[in-house]
Amino acid sequence: MHDRDILVTVCGRICMHRKKINISTSLAGQKLGIKEVDDGIWLVSFMRYDLGYIDLEQKTLQAFRQPVRPEVVVTQSLRYVSLPISPGRTCEGWSG
Repeated sequence: MHDRDILVTVCGRICMHRKKINISTSLAGQKLGIKEVDDGIWLVSFMRYDLGYIDLEQKTLQAFRQPVRPEVVVTQSLRYVSLPISPGRTCEGWSG
């Protein structure tokens, strides 16, 4: 599924080709799978979940909703579901 594993540092970064790319401190110490899908474009996966793409020129992780280059074909996407607010409660009335 991916070309190689890469370890997320304690500060939430990965190092690729002498470039430091911020991922997330919540993944510190975890291995991510990376696969080159185009020249300088890498697909990043955690376990069975594709997180997004890294463009080595921009040094950022891009989610699927915003591909880093138009010619990159996204084969999978994340779907977000809005959950209803409790009956009788509105966003304006939220105290927490």
